[in-house]
Amino acid sequence: MTHKSPAFHLDTRLVRASSEVDGSTGAIAPPLYLSTTFEHGPEGESLHGFTYVRHSNPNQVKLEAALADIEGGESCLVYASGLAAAASFLQGLSVGGHVVLQRDVYYGVRQIAHRYLARWGLSFTEVDCRDLDAVASAMRPETCLLWVESPTNPLMHVVDLSALADLAHGQGAELLVDGTFASPALQRPLTSGADVVLHSTTKYLGGHSDVQGGALILASAARHDEALRESRSVLGNVSSPFNDWLILRGLRTLGCRMERHAANAQRVAEGLAAHPGVQEVFYPGLPGHPGHAIARRQMSAFGGMLSFTVVGGRQAAVALASRLRLFSNATSLGGVESLLEHRASMEGPESTTPANLLRVSVGLEHPEDLLADLRQALDG
Repeated sequence: MTHKSPAFHLDTRLVRASSEVDGSTGAIAPPLYLSTTFEHGPEGESLHGFTYVRHSNPNQVKLEAALADIEGGESCLVYASGLAAAASFLQGLSVGGHVVLQRDVYYGVRQIAHRYLARWGLSFTEVDCRDLDAVASAMRPETCLLWVESPTNPLMHVVDLSALADLAHGQGAELLVDGTFASPALQRPLTSGADVVLHSTTKYLGGHSDVQGGALILASAARHDEALRESRSVLGNVSSPFNDWLILRGLRTLGCRMERHAANAQRVAEGLAAHPGVQEVFYPGLPGHPGHAIARRQMSAFGGMLSFTVVGGRQAAVALASRLRLFSNATSLGGVESLLEHRASMEGPESTTPANLLRVSVGLEHPEDLLADLRQALDG
């Protein structure tokens, strides 16, 4: 089903996402339906549009409609986590298919590729997707999917989504974009020609570090929607009604939160870049970032994520993390609080992240307080 809103600005659509007044009570806030089962007829016939929570539920329907509308897609499916969404899409590809995978991609997706794609009858090639010639060279006759992130996790690479969409389509493949770092408030890949957008809704869409989920938004429902819904129902990797409700609540403040996240991250990135203890800052809002011009073209702001490398190597980076007072050392991102982590330690022995790199999720605190904390930790 196609979900289209009137031509309101995105912020308005976010605030009003699936927030029609409840017809039975007049409630302004969307109701939460926790029921796992719904009345049906004696032969299993649906009487109210729902039968069992694993197949569908009212909160799931509301969230999927909202995300499809916000991203400009024809349909959306939500899942128990971002990795559940990723695995479900990859499992649905035809046996014998080949995937071109961006080299600096979320490590969980890289784990899926290395540990499971061969079991599912798929092959893959990792490539730096900033290099369009390298991407073209990696394509094969059996290539069915180009999988990218922009900005990437954790090196903040920016790739040209329109150019990659043209390249993929020219080879008969689809383009999937993981848009978690940017969120739909700052970047909508379907408008650049992508076929699928993936989100870990755990992050900015939920926005408060209290919910886990994932989503796939499809430009065309005809290509994958029916098969994905069937596999989700059979395999059971569904999102719970309460999580759907929390993520829908988070959407309503996404626009204003992302504006503050991006402004704070810009200030923190500029401050870090001026500190002698910092080797390099990776943030597309800095004019010296290699992807700055592309980011300006395809993003409305540069986001709340950044990473930086510390002079002195791994030991210095870990020591800095131990001296923080305001930042929390924690995995995940996109909440209102600022988080920092030594990414290589969290990714483990298979990590390809530089040993002296720290990833930062810049929250909604005052940016000067955040910078002061980072500076005192850098100064030791």
